[in-house]
Amino acid sequence: MRNINLQLLILEPIIKILRTLKSCLREALRRRQAELRTLSMLFLIIWIGMLLGCGYQMVGKETHVPPGINSIAVPTFFNQTFEPGIEVPFTQGFLREFIQDRRVKVVGRNEADSVLEGVIKSFQIYSVSYDRSGIALEYQTTLVIDLTLRKKNGEILWMEKDLSDSRVYRTSYNILVSESNKAAAIQLLGRFMAERIRNRFFYNF
Repeated sequence: MRNINLQLLILEPIIKILRTLKSCLREALRRRQAELRTLSMLFLIIWIGMLLGCGYQMVGKETHVPPGINSIAVPTFFNQTFEPGIEVPFTQGFLREFIQDRRVKVVGRNEADSVLEGVIKSFQIYSVSYDRSGIALEYQTTLVIDLTLRKKNGEILWMEKDLSDSRVYRTSYNILVSESNKAAAIQLLGRFMAERIRNRFFYNF
C-alpha cells in the first residue's frame, strides 16, 4: 500500500503536466487557426480592393466570351460545411483565375453584368495511408460545390451541380504542421477547381 501511495504521489504531478501541455497545444492550435483565417480574409480584401480599383481586360488574346457577358463578379462563396474559413481560399482561387485570364472584367457585384455564385456543400477528410503501427500518414480531402452564373437581373445563364475534387496531404505528429499541410491542400483544391470552371466558362458555355 505504501508503494502504491508513493507511485500515486509521483504520477500526480506528471499527469498535471501532461494535462497542461495538452491544454497549451489546443490553445496554440486555436490561435493558429484564427491567424490563418485572419490572413486569408486580409488577402481576400486586398484582391477585392484591387478589382474595384481598376479591373482587368483581355489584351490580344483569342476569346470565346459568352454572349452578353463583359464583366463578372465573384462574391465570397457560401460555406455549408463545418470547416471554418474554407470559403476564403476558394473565392480567392476563382478570382485569381478570372483576373489572370482577362477575357472579361472582374469587378464588384454592383458593377458587373454577371455574377458567379458558389456554395461549398461538402468537405470530408479520409485517411488513405498508414505506417506499420496503423497510424495515418496521409489524408485525402474531398470537396463538393455548386456554382451558378447569373445575369445582373437574376436570370440563370449556367449552373454546375455537385462539382467535386480531391487532394491528398501528409500528416505529422506536429499538429501545426498537419494543419498547414491541410490548408495547402484546400488552396490547391480551390485553384484547380477554379481552373476547370474557367475553361468551361469560355469554351463550353
